[in-house]
Amino acid sequence: MRHKPVVVGIDGSPAADIAIKWAAAEAASLRCNLRMLHAVAAHEAASSAGEVVYRAVRLARGLAPGIEIDTRIDKGTPSTVLVKASSDAEVVVIGSRGLGVMAGALVGATGLDLAANARCPVVVVRPDLAEPDGTRVVIGYDGSPAGDTALDYGIDYARRHNLAVRVVAAQPTGTELHRITEDQLREAVHKRDGHDAELIQITGHPAEHILRLSSDADLIILGARGRGGFAGMLIGSVSQTVLHHADCPVAIIPAAAIGG
Repeated sequence: MRHKPVVVGIDGSPAADIAIKWAAAEAASLRCNLRMLHAVAAHEAASSAGEVVYRAVRLARGLAPGIEIDTRIDKGTPSTVLVKASSDAEVVVIGSRGLGVMAGALVGATGLDLAANARCPVVVVRPDLAEPDGTRVVIGYDGSPAGDTALDYGIDYARRHNLAVRVVAAQPTGTELHRITEDQLREAVHKRDGHDAELIQITGHPAEHILRLSSDADLIILGARGRGGFAGMLIGSVSQTVLHHADCPVAIIPAAAIGG
């Protein structure tokens, strides 16, 4: 089955350049098209937009010469353009300027729109990160549909990139509510083609544990909505902490991507 394209938001910034690098590698891994999207305001000059696209294509071709690339310049806000594109995307990749706002910084309105409304996983890449050299994928799991989708995405990514898998289940402090047992974790992982995984139960605030357990990660994957310890991450402090401080890209599974 042919994969949908990898979509990347571009705007000519260093943050977008690092997103292009990640997206080109993922398109090559999936053997699918790379689709570059540049959202422009009504007053932006066509020549300026064209230069952004030309430079982005040149960069991607230098990184992954064999991939097919298509480009689009759409009028509208980055969130509107990227959310629309997500319905026909394998993943949407966006650069973050840390505490700033560009096409996809999750601390801004654009990223929150994507996190709530994108129809596919959203990967956020920070431009200040060093060359990725992680050896594993870290997946936050809480037994919810978003957690299951995060497992699917993470195990597939790990298999394609020859990475180990670490699945982390968060247990809220002071309650047995929504506890995921090791047997449940193991069953959830092994029904996905039996991929080996390290399974870890944590108690307390998830962000600190996720960051500690991700020091050797290539990618962190979190569900947008859960019934347990990861619930509400995208609108709370946990997601912002992980996104600002993770030493690797972070993938979010939006509720809309699982029909939520």
